[in-house]
Amino acid sequence: MPKLSDSMEEATITRWLKEPGEQFARGEPLAEIDTDKATIVYEAEFDGVLGSILVPEGGTARLGEPIATIGAGAAATSAAAAGMAASVPAAPVTGGTRTIDFRTAIREALDEELERDDRVIFFGEDVAIAGGVFAVTPGLYEKYGEERVFDTPISELALAGAAFGSAVSGLRPVIEIMFGDFLTLAMDSLVNQASKYWFLTQEQVPVPIVIRSVVGAGGRFGAIHSQMPASWLLGVPGIKIACPATPADAKGLLKAAIRDDNPVLFFEHKRLYALEGDVDGEVVPLGSAKLVREGGDLTLVTAMKGVHDALAAADELAGDGIDVEVVDLRTLRPLDRATIAASVEKTSRVVVVEEGPVTGGWAGEVLAVVVEEALGSVDDAWRIATADAPIPYSPPLEDAFLPGPERIAGEIRGRLA
Repeated sequence: MPKLSDSMEEATITRWLKEPGEQFARGEPLAEIDTDKATIVYEAEFDGVLGSILVPEGGTARLGEPIATIGAGAAATSAAAAGMAASVPAAPVTGGTRTIDFRTAIREALDEELERDDRVIFFGEDVAIAGGVFAVTPGLYEKYGEERVFDTPISELALAGAAFGSAVSGLRPVIEIMFGDFLTLAMDSLVNQASKYWFLTQEQVPVPIVIRSVVGAGGRFGAIHSQMPASWLLGVPGIKIACPATPADAKGLLKAAIRDDNPVLFFEHKRLYALEGDVDGEVVPLGSAKLVREGGDLTLVTAMKGVHDALAAADELAGDGIDVEVVDLRTLRPLDRATIAASVEKTSRVVVVEEGPVTGGWAGEVLAVVVEEALGSVDDAWRIATADAPIPYSPPLEDAFLPGPERIAGEIRGRLA
């Protein structure tokens, strides 16, 4: 049984998400575990095959007790061994290009910025001793100590208030709101204090806060742990919103966010944590989009996991002779208006793919930019988003609800027919 909270001594297996003999990849959900604080989805730390289940659904195991065996030559003999990764101290690695996963890129950015600037502090729910419920921050507490990396009570409003107070007092706090769905509980500090204080002090006191938060659907977390809250805060002046899609951008954008003198919301899609990619450690400027695939027939604009769905759809459409250009926004506020407009002027058609409700989403803002900056070049423009409904828990319903590669490719074929 892995350590999933600082006070946990035992936990209950609510539901196994894999069957014995079933293969799993690193980052895939293995089980739902009910701890003393919350029900948490435990993700695999390596590739393997689930062997025997030692603790059945409804069963309780103490910390460190084996809950299942792992086969197919995996480096560990039990799922508990993977959970012990939280005790391994982080160590920054700089120089050259390496292949690492998304969660490691986040951890390295935090580690390097904590080491670079002693004003940087990091706190949140179970981010220190346990290393985060998604195993993103192990080792930071051991390396930097409880004065700079520490756990907090379960109160998002208290977290945001403490971040604001420490920021205006000269520190550079990074906090973690475990799930983006709970940003609603921190709205007063973010919207009425942090975002406006620089203005209210006549540009004398900056508020360098980074709010990391896990977002997105596809992991069977249900309607209250799967939302995409970017649009809730898109219209708040003074806040920046970063949405990386790759390990390189996760590291580069987080380093930029920590160095920025404004509040930055940093969204991490939970289905990207196991994604691997080349990382060179370069800082990525906020407000800079990236052309990730060139094409001449249509511009597809998206962010986060949508980038990978868009690239898969573009590859499929290439077989039909449709040449799709893909733009990764990387930040939703500020938007890179110039890159969006230049691509649309080139292709004359644009579709925006957003994982979020079609009404009031950021896709509409992107289309407004297209109208304002490139209307004379536009032959067609539309958006692909989710329905105006809560996110289903049922796996087949959730899959159908989200704008995946098949839906993207199908809609593009229909519009260009």
